[in-house]
Amino acid sequence: MTGRLLRIQGLVQGVGFRPYVWRLASELGLRGWVRNDAAGVVVAIDGENVSIFVERLPIELPRLARIDAIEIESAEVPDAGFAILDSAAGEVRTAIGPDAALCPECIADLCNPQGRRWRYAFTTCTHCGPRYTVSRKIPYDRAHTSLAAFPLCAPCAGEYAYPADRRFHAETTCCPDCGPQLSLLDADGLPLDGDPIAATLQLLRAGRIVAIKGLGGFHLACDARNADAVAALRERKQREEKPFAVMGLNALSLAAYARIGDAEQALLASTAAPIVLCPKAAAELPGVAPKLAWLGAMLPATPVHLLLWHEAAGRPAGTAWLAEHSDLLLVMTSANPYGEPLVIGNDEALARLVGIADAYLVHNRDIVIRCDDSVVRAGPAFVRRARGYVPVPIPLADDGPTVLALGGYLKNTVCVLKGRQAFLSQHIGGLDNVAAMGFLDEVVGHMLDILEVKPALIAHDLHPDFPSSQLALRLAEELGVPALAIGHHQAHIAAICAEHGVNEPIFGLALDGVGLGPDGAAWGGELLHLAGGACQRIGHLQPLAMPGGDRAAKEPWRMAVAALHGAGLGYRVGAWIEQCWPQRDPGPLLTMLARNLRCPPTTSLGRWFDAAAGLLGVRDAMYFEGQAAMELEGLAAGHGPVEPLAGGYALRDNGRVLDLSPILPSLIECRDAAAYGASLFHATLAAGLAEWAIAVGQLRPGARLAVGGGCAMNAVLMAALRQHLAAAGLDLLEARQAPPNDGGLALGQAWVARRLATDG
Repeated sequence: MTGRLLRIQGLVQGVGFRPYVWRLASELGLRGWVRNDAAGVVVAIDGENVSIFVERLPIELPRLARIDAIEIESAEVPDAGFAILDSAAGEVRTAIGPDAALCPECIADLCNPQGRRWRYAFTTCTHCGPRYTVSRKIPYDRAHTSLAAFPLCAPCAGEYAYPADRRFHAETTCCPDCGPQLSLLDADGLPLDGDPIAATLQLLRAGRIVAIKGLGGFHLACDARNADAVAALRERKQREEKPFAVMGLNALSLAAYARIGDAEQALLASTAAPIVLCPKAAAELPGVAPKLAWLGAMLPATPVHLLLWHEAAGRPAGTAWLAEHSDLLLVMTSANPYGEPLVIGNDEALARLVGIADAYLVHNRDIVIRCDDSVVRAGPAFVRRARGYVPVPIPLADDGPTVLALGGYLKNTVCVLKGRQAFLSQHIGGLDNVAAMGFLDEVVGHMLDILEVKPALIAHDLHPDFPSSQLALRLAEELGVPALAIGHHQAHIAAICAEHGVNEPIFGLALDGVGLGPDGAAWGGELLHLAGGACQRIGHLQPLAMPGGDRAAKEPWRMAVAALHGAGLGYRVGAWIEQCWPQRDPGPLLTMLARNLRCPPTTSLGRWFDAAAGLLGVRDAMYFEGQAAMELEGLAAGHGPVEPLAGGYALRDNGRVLDLSPILPSLIECRDAAAYGASLFHATLAAGLAEWAIAVGQLRPGARLAVGGGCAMNAVLMAALRQHLAAAGLDLLEARQAPPNDGGLALGQAWVARRLATDG
């Protein structure tokens, strides 16, 4: 046998891979066939240039394709040209691709007045468009997507059947004659006359709020330059100070408000088209991202969005206008009432967004599963992993039993380990309402369906009251499989191990808000040692009292009082509070602290950040999680690096405890220079963390230290920590494929659960 059989695994279905193989084989004069199967793609190939085919195959891939593995064996290949065969059935082992931003070829179609798809809002091909959010199950065929309701017209069917066309087997392809249609509805759900795109733009220009149906759900949009419209959106959505993202046509159009470097530009223009956190520029968009140093920027990723800018530009032919400046900037924020899941259905939008949206730009293509926008920082570092990245699997170093992990309480995601792949779900969010818990159920069912798996075990957080923990126990009982409770901060470090393929024992810094420790206490600043599924706590931050419990986590001035009292500086509270927060009365707090009443201790680094923000007069109360720390980080970034404060921290209890109390008097003195104080706190903290980890872990040059948890999203802290570790010859392992915060928790839970199962 002179032929070869190639079994190819990876992101190779629904991305134009088979026509790519057909074109390459035809170019090289080879015979054989290609088809999808449950594991990926199979190619049978023979002819004089087989070796050239095998060499070129992985390096000339379509835009969305990715090869993870190729197995090659000898085979007898029929001498009958080269054919594309129908899909074969079998156990599902491949993933549906993520939704992808509009490709340049489809943009050209959209802007061609002589073409069939001139200004058609659902233009797509094998290189772009919806995948995950329209798919009900595998294999990825049109019949299994929400496009099944739209039979192809003759011209589209011809493109779909012709291997040389880029729409060959493009499952979501369509045109104005056979595909979905847009419509614009008023606040009562009644159709509005005229072109939906033109009318939507007119409403936005007039200061109205429009709900726009995109790929994974609706956006709420308004004119980002109109402060009154932004304020109205905040009031209606009950989103007091949490930042909004802004969509612009290109980097040039955003340049006055965001500093977009090469790394940010690459992310903005990527197939995932996420929201990218960019340092703010000189100009400010009032009310969009108040008191923060970063602006979430994004570019139009779908035809629906791009057509708004095309309309604003006067409907030009061709694509030259895409590089020009546009004054249209739109707030694009998730369309949901406060704290609830993203809206995806037309009727759902009319019911749940009443009183928020003035109009609704809708279409009649169903969104199968909710999937919010991803948020990233250059690095890249995920703040939120969702549209454009899910469900692309994270490769794992080892195989093992199938595991389902249910994540935590905030920034919830779920994860399925299947073979050597980890499938991390889209962002689900906080599980603090019934609708969010229903979304969690929905995502779990969808993930298990599209992967066609039954978990052998289920992992969850240690906290028994989390809805995710309760769902895990219920599912475990229904499926007759074990449920394993995994330590919150162990999971943070384990997530780093999973994505970096770490199998050997490793030390890790879990720098976080508050999570339940195995001893029942509130942890959050831990030095851990992981060895397989085992975890040992070898150090922690000096505990801080939280006067009033959870209330203290929302009021940094309380944490400042607690920090001063705990450091023996209670006598300084009166003068400090009079200057920084005169409206606050520290008396009751000092009494509570003196009597240790309702003052649970925590080792959380997040609460130390809150204390620093309170002491520096940055913020006394927070409107969203992490707000004080984010503002402190922004001040430090704006000021620039400073030297750590000599003696600004101490190692106590034989080095096991890192105490940040020595810096507190200096922070009080910096209340009139908050930016310098913020930089001083970051610099001193980074130096202390590095010295502490190296000393207690007895780390030597060449060793690796994993750092995870919500505070690991702090770019200023991580840059300084990275520098200290590099000076000591150490390698810092960070989250790159999953968020370091609780959005990556499920990945770590699943990894630990599998290690416990396989290690016995």
